[in-house]
Amino acid sequence: MSQTDNKRFFESLSGAGKAIAVLTSGGDAQGMNAAVRAVVRMGIYVGAKVYFVHEGYQGMVDGGDNIKEATWESVSSMLQMGGTVIGSARCKDFRMHEGRLKAAHNLVQRGITNLCVIGGDGSLTGANLFREEWSGLLAELVEQGLIDEEASQKYSALHIVGMVGSIDNDFCGTDMTIGTDSALHRIIEVVDAIMTTAQSHQRTFVLEVMGRHCGYLALVSALACGADWVLIPEMPPEDGWEEKMCQKLSAKRAGMKRLNIIIVAEGAIDRNNQPITSEHVKNLVVQRLGFDTRVTILGHVQRGGTPSAFDRILASRMGVEAVLALLETTANTPACVVSLCGNQSVRLPLMECVQMTQQVQKAMDEKRFEEAVQLRGRSFENNLKTYKLLAHRKPESELPQSNFNVAVLNVGAPAAGMNAAVRSAVRVGISEGHKMFAVSDGFEGFYKGQIKEIKWADVGGWTGQGGSLLGTKRTLPAKHIDKIAEQMRKYNINALLVIGGFEAFLGIMELLAARGTYEELCVPMVMVPATVSNNVPGSDLSIGADTALNAITVTCDRIKQSASGTKHRVFIIETMGGYCGYLASVGGLASGADAAYIFEEPFDIKDLQSNVEHLTEKMKTSIQRGLILRNENSNENYTTDFIYQLYSEEGKGVFDCRKNVLGHMQQGGAPSPFDRNFGTKIAAKAMQWISRKLNESYRQDEGRVFANTEDSACLLGMRRRALLFQPVVQLRDETDFVHRIPKEQWWLKLRPLMKILAKYKTSYDVSDSGQLEHVVLNRPKESEAMAAI
Repeated sequence: MSQTDNKRFFESLSGAGKAIAVLTSGGDAQGMNAAVRAVVRMGIYVGAKVYFVHEGYQGMVDGGDNIKEATWESVSSMLQMGGTVIGSARCKDFRMHEGRLKAAHNLVQRGITNLCVIGGDGSLTGANLFREEWSGLLAELVEQGLIDEEASQKYSALHIVGMVGSIDNDFCGTDMTIGTDSALHRIIEVVDAIMTTAQSHQRTFVLEVMGRHCGYLALVSALACGADWVLIPEMPPEDGWEEKMCQKLSAKRAGMKRLNIIIVAEGAIDRNNQPITSEHVKNLVVQRLGFDTRVTILGHVQRGGTPSAFDRILASRMGVEAVLALLETTANTPACVVSLCGNQSVRLPLMECVQMTQQVQKAMDEKRFEEAVQLRGRSFENNLKTYKLLAHRKPESELPQSNFNVAVLNVGAPAAGMNAAVRSAVRVGISEGHKMFAVSDGFEGFYKGQIKEIKWADVGGWTGQGGSLLGTKRTLPAKHIDKIAEQMRKYNINALLVIGGFEAFLGIMELLAARGTYEELCVPMVMVPATVSNNVPGSDLSIGADTALNAITVTCDRIKQSASGTKHRVFIIETMGGYCGYLASVGGLASGADAAYIFEEPFDIKDLQSNVEHLTEKMKTSIQRGLILRNENSNENYTTDFIYQLYSEEGKGVFDCRKNVLGHMQQGGAPSPFDRNFGTKIAAKAMQWISRKLNESYRQDEGRVFANTEDSACLLGMRRRALLFQPVVQLRDETDFVHRIPKEQWWLKLRPLMKILAKYKTSYDVSDSGQLEHVVLNRPKESEAMAAI
């Protein structure tokens, strides 16, 4: 049986004769336009008619020009725009039976029986009610003579698929809602800016962020910036919190810290369900400590701006998945919501998700706060535990005494988020009772003895710093194993945490191979992947890749904008990644590229010619700009210069060409919120694994640690829905060592999606497409996987 026989392709799912309407409802969120674009283009691609419903449910009730057929070109240049281009409105009319009757009439007139709703739980609940009433509404329309019996039979079932667009991330059943990551970007940009002025004047800043009923934004931004205190509605502070908070702020200042950051969710409450306002917190600090304190309320800034790379990719994937779900639906299929679990698309019954979301609020109203946190899901619970672990240092007397020494080092090229991972590892290690040692300059610094103890306060403020503050080199340990073993003996190192890219993976394997010669290396070792290239086997994602993707996406937006108002133009952009095409492919999806050339998918001169012809056809429409991405090592002969010259020559008279090599700007800059939180949580999990392994491998009679099994040298990586510890020896067979990439890479399945959205005919494997699942409280390993977010 061929590999293709095992796969299910969407060609069997025809949209011919179907009509799909897409609407955005409730509050806007960055990424909604990317979702609308994906629904429109995928719908047209499969042969369906697709309609915009302008102004949400109000437009559906009012009908007329509010419901318009969409074309391929009508969603061009939408991807990078914030808000929702088709408008959104709160609609009182749709809440009334009479309003829903008008809406049903407007849909039937256009033959629309498939509805894709992008909004929050209120919008999705309304859609489900509409679906349940549909047959009754049609009967009324027949009775009133507005439609005939034939139309009633033909359009007898309404199919609903929802996508959650909400910056609050307050919908149960999905790890991330569309808009959340972009809102975190806005918050972190403000926090980073405020920190510089706060430091100058030794000020305390109280920041109020959105989240009337959900503390996700407050909690994750606190984790991402290392805030001193956070107040959220799901877990109100214990009675007497005012005194504890002031003591902590005072202790920080006494420790020579020049600023304090307190983050308050707008819906923050105390144990008696009374609101805690940012102004109240400010007054507390001023009255009790006399600190110069300012309040900043971020407000609607959080909803604005361009969507992040993550939100564009999430929304594009969800939009395509929504169309597939509508094509597969039957009269008996319940309304579903397409969502994200770990790194996978899933479909969940809409009302199960809504009911669980409502249970959270009920638990909070009834002061069952622990339950409210659990109902939010494992990702939220994990965030809260990690924040408490890293922000609040226990007194020395309360710390366990392990007498173990753990070394942490960065290996390979720098990646944004490495410092957040080091900070997390150091603080978790100290909390577990270990003595932590920092190794400068990777394995090179290790054999040279550049090792020193690192304390809790030494890593303060590291979360938002780009690059590697420890220093990192690509040097491998094999030639210096004897000296490294000597340093491990000298400092009595009992475990190693290596944060880095492919060199870190090779380094761990070399240390493992030398265990037979040097007993000093028989200690637990764990690697956390950190590289912009995202080419480490055993993990779908690496620390630093998200920041690099955002750098590529922002630059591509600017480059495309530079051609606005000019003649037709095509841009050729070269990205980093070695032989791994992750940045080019996923960056291409996020920036709306027409093609992305990568090593993993060989191409020849015919493919290049086909792409030129395709662009030439597109340029005859209203589309004026083309974007081509090329991975730096995609082909040794078809270089960026060659492709630029080919396009320039073949496009003469139709479009002109420009090229740009992005270079090291992809490695620089402050880490994105995703990378800060992914680094923080994955390193914390790695340190907890080290603690368990140290206790398991400690030989009481010899008074030393001895670990020589395969599972004592692991890589901690994200696989589909879970974070997994995998012995590095088992990853050997999964690795192409010549080209320094994994043999199988999940993101290759996204490439047809990019091609479809760029109007190419291709096959899209939907065998991984979400089948309808059920919402289960804390699904197995649910979002330890989404450590980031």
